[in-house]
Amino acid sequence: MTQDTAELGIGDLAALTGVPVRTIRFYCDEGLLDSRRSAGGHRRFAPSAVERLDLVRRLRGLGLGLPAIAAVLTGERSIGEAVAAERAALDVELAALAWRRASLRAVEEAGPIERAARLELLGAVQDHMTARAALVDFWHHLFIAPLPADLVDMFLEVSVPAPPADPTPRQVVAYAEMVGLTRDRTLVRRMRERARVNLERMSDEAELLMGIGEACELARPLLLAGRPPAPGPALDRYVAAYATVQRSRDTTRFRHDLLTTATVDRDPRLRRYWRLVGEVTGEPVTVGGAQAWLVDALERSIA
Repeated sequence: MTQDTAELGIGDLAALTGVPVRTIRFYCDEGLLDSRRSAGGHRRFAPSAVERLDLVRRLRGLGLGLPAIAAVLTGERSIGEAVAAERAALDVELAALAWRRASLRAVEEAGPIERAARLELLGAVQDHMTARAALVDFWHHLFIAPLPADLVDMFLEVSVPAPPADPTPRQVVAYAEMVGLTRDRTLVRRMRERARVNLERMSDEAELLMGIGEACELARPLLLAGRPPAPGPALDRYVAAYATVQRSRDTTRFRHDLLTTATVDRDPRLRRYWRLVGEVTGEPVTVGGAQAWLVDALERSIA
């Protein structure tokens, strides 16, 4: 059997695979299919082109782009890797569409008086990814002292909730308002000033954050039970965390000084931020909410 009789013409390949001739030409031009020219200038394909073209057709049917398919054909990526990457990209698209749909509903459901303000609020955020990036950037700028990466990640996990995959209009509005609060220059200035004071006074900010986290965990069941802020083991752990890193003792004078530097945690804007975190995540008690409760308890302990 000669080479010409073993090979397939473009019409034969189209008939065997169900792929139009025009599309086969396009795939050849894009380098997905190999062919040679006959003496008469016609494309000729090896029998293996049938299987190759079938694979291209199936991957295109799943929505994969030509670069991803080329990577599979050249062996740079397995089919599983290419499909996983496509699925991940689709997840991002769906999340963006879900955010957009919820934003539109939020504006649609608002009353005539509220609608303009809500449109301005949501329009300033753009999408869920830029919104989260803005929140991460806000908290990152407050880390003046170097901290272990795992501690930073843990802090950001509780301070910057991931946008819900399928948010409600209320969650989108809450998330947008969080971004708006972090753009308040006076709030940013207050929090950075507190961070600078901590840097000057604290021997180990990582240890301080761990201690505050433990105190918040002790306070959490008290908040869930509706207990008002009051002295107790949770507050003692909170004060001890500061006293330890400042190489000091828990005295009335120390608590007075601590209350002065901790007033930023009682700022209505910051408290609002943590309530909004709860609306987004569904948490009944956020870390920030617990910390504000502890600062209120601190004031009562020295009143």
